[in-house]
Amino acid sequence: MSYQVLTILLTLLFISKLHTASATTDRTYVKIACNSTTYPKICYNSLSPYASKIKRSPQKLNKTALSITIKAAHKASSQVLKLLKVKKLTRFEAALIKDCVTNIKDSIDGLKQSLHAIDHLSSSDKESDDQMDDIKTWVSAALTNENTCTDGFDDEGKKVISVTMKNEIKNSILKVVGLTSNALSLIDWTTISSTS
Repeated sequence: MSYQVLTILLTLLFISKLHTASATTDRTYVKIACNSTTYPKICYNSLSPYASKIKRSPQKLNKTALSITIKAAHKASSQVLKLLKVKKLTRFEAALIKDCVTNIKDSIDGLKQSLHAIDHLSSSDKESDDQMDDIKTWVSAALTNENTCTDGFDDEGKKVISVTMKNEIKNSILKVVGLTSNALSLIDWTTISSTS
């Protein structure tokens, strides 16, 4: 084997090792960040495919977490909205479903507002701190809206909606609640990490 071929092969091997080391470091960053969340497994499973894009950037981590959450919230809204087409719904069941969809849409608005704010963070520490407080408030409100979705299902121990429908709605909302909770935890974690 010629010296030039050997040099090329060694260079390619070195580049390959560098790329692998960088990807491992990126995934490690996501793993460490996700360990700060309420649902670390959900967090890591949802964010690890984007680790190479996130790199070790708190802003990209938060933007990715919020984007994934918004997409899941849209999907949940569509799934819950489909339940309105079920025959033999009582007026009360239809009203609960409509309220739930409204709560999810309000949640999506808050998450989008947070995502927009992250894109436009100020370089001033004081302004940035105030903006991060606003973002945390909006994400927290989104989480409240999602949890409120199922509030009217039981009224003083009486069943007001069928168990099947209740479970379908809860299953749709549960993933979004986990992702939103994780996004809030990540925002807190990156805020604390950046001030340390």
